[in-house]
Amino acid sequence: MSKFTVQGRHQLKGEVCVGGSKNAALPILAATILADGICTVRNVPDISDVHTFLGILETLGAVTTFKNHTVTVDSSKVKPAHIEHAQVKKMRASILILGPLLGKFGEVRLAFPGGCVLGKRSIGAHIHALSELGAEILESNDDIYLRAKKLRGKKIIMTEASVTATENAVMAAVMAEGVSEIHCAAMEPHVQDLCNFLIAMGAKISGIGTPNLTISGGRKLRGVEYAVAPDYLEAGTFALAGVLTNSHITITHMNPGHLDSFWQALREVGANFKLGENEVEIFPRNGLRALEKLQTAVYPGYPTDLQAPFAVLLTQCEGTTQINETLFDGRLNYLFELEKMGADIKILNPHQA
Repeated sequence: MSKFTVQGRHQLKGEVCVGGSKNAALPILAATILADGICTVRNVPDISDVHTFLGILETLGAVTTFKNHTVTVDSSKVKPAHIEHAQVKKMRASILILGPLLGKFGEVRLAFPGGCVLGKRSIGAHIHALSELGAEILESNDDIYLRAKKLRGKKIIMTEASVTATENAVMAAVMAEGVSEIHCAAMEPHVQDLCNFLIAMGAKISGIGTPNLTISGGRKLRGVEYAVAPDYLEAGTFALAGVLTNSHITITHMNPGHLDSFWQALREVGANFKLGENEVEIFPRNGLRALEKLQTAVYPGYPTDLQAPFAVLLTQCEGTTQINETLFDGRLNYLFELEKMGADIKILNPHQA
């Protein structure tokens, strides 16, 4: 069985470069289905999810290469083939092919996705958005089957600020006839990156970074070269590692503006750091104090993916902090492991500790 062996209480030093965002790379790779021409996507993380997703694209008929964090995708021979459960059960992000396949071919059939389990993550928001654009839902107990003679632009009010549902809605809307308005859209940096990629391909999208997107659909999209945005969650994790080990480190090739709520939480505990235009420098500090409350929220609120590593930092702060996880069930299960290591934790319910 694979394992990491960690010898703790060592200071870190030096500089680390942040890699490309997985959460941006996967929808961007899905969007290459829409291109008339070859797409070259740089700064792609070399991780299993990316390789799995490229396998799904190849099943559909795409020709792909992946070398030195650069992916090329030729989607000229893609067809809306049925993707078997064995492939999609590996990762929930496989649901991202719904929007582009429906938009380009008017049909998509996909086994229900698997992947990480964070409570009951419904596909309802996806189905709602795509049906608003004109998709017909063909009932099945085994898979998702959507069909549309023609997608037409419409005002869509999302049932929740779901990242992947917003991304599917955007990818379908750029192929729909007319103007679409997507209200209550997710605003995360990876949603913004997908929109910027589609604009580079020739799409017309406004309102990026806000909860209201306007999309003029029906434009021909071309193959492009594009670099995936840096992973703000990776940057935040490195920053926490530096603060926890009382170290002097510099984190480069990042956008500090993606982490405003995170930096505010670090300031409140007394961390010592300096933000630059594309980097952050972490310095040693004397003493840390507890927050009154660490509460996750949809972007631009505090990111749920940085809740667990911040909780490790809170074990080293003087005082007591309440953690409120507002987005996912099961997100606090790691606290039982921290208790084994000596942390003083009281779990109040599945969402509070």
